[in-house]
Amino acid sequence: MKLPIKAEGVALSDEKGFLSINYHSFSESNNQTNGHSLEGDVVTTHLVKDEPISDIPTAWLKLYLLSLRHFQPNQLNLDNIFSVLPNLAWTDKGPKRIEVLKSTSDLNNYRVYSIDKFPPMTDYVVPEGVRIADCSRVRLGAYLGKGTTIMHEGFVNYNAGTEGPNMVEGRISAGVFVKKNSDLGGGSSTMGTLSGGNKEIITVGENCLLGANSGIGISLGDNCTVEAGLYVTAGTKITLLNENDKIVKALELNGKSNMLYFRDSISGKVCAKNKEDEFKLNRALHENN
Repeated sequence: MKLPIKAEGVALSDEKGFLSINYHSFSESNNQTNGHSLEGDVVTTHLVKDEPISDIPTAWLKLYLLSLRHFQPNQLNLDNIFSVLPNLAWTDKGPKRIEVLKSTSDLNNYRVYSIDKFPPMTDYVVPEGVRIADCSRVRLGAYLGKGTTIMHEGFVNYNAGTEGPNMVEGRISAGVFVKKNSDLGGGSSTMGTLSGGNKEIITVGENCLLGANSGIGISLGDNCTVEAGLYVTAGTKITLLNENDKIVKALELNGKSNMLYFRDSISGKVCAKNKEDEFKLNRALHENN
């Protein structure tokens, strides 16, 4: 699917505006500009130009397009989405304004799953061929490729995701994309760009393994392994064992393939060397999702 797009859906609104939109129809738009209209509870949204977000229907449409796999992370402009979307309580009776739940008696009538600007993805989109152990840990706007498995400790933010098949037991932060046949071990972390601490968009290549409780602030090429417990940021000083112990910043290795990153347990130095063997997923865990 490509722009221009016309989307139709059912909106849930109150006197303050939109709470949620369940889009169900997508086609080519004949409009010349972005915009939306509301007739009863039916909203029609036109996405003609990929501009910064200025209204809730456009924000929801872009999140849908990501979770429906029409666009991959970082292919749509999501600027302003945090200022546009309201913070809501996501409950067993749908989204509610937080002020509706401010008294104890009101809370007794609802089960609140989260208080957030983004709902759980599976409340609105269920991609084919995925397995998600805890659906509250995948936000709408996540991109999950076919064959992806998200275990209980896995988390996938909006505008982030997996090509599939993948095993995810760690965190995929906003903007991060994990290519096929890679495994994020339990408690592992990928550094996103939302909080301002990292400006580089992180990609994990094919056939990579992030060990348990490891993390990266650089991109990995194909067939890379990061040892359990090791966090490699852009400024980490790394000793290159295949280059006469040359010391470089990890950023200089950004996107390089066939690398093994580990900490020398005697000296404490962070090291890297060429990796000849190839990591392989357990295909049986992903083929029958």
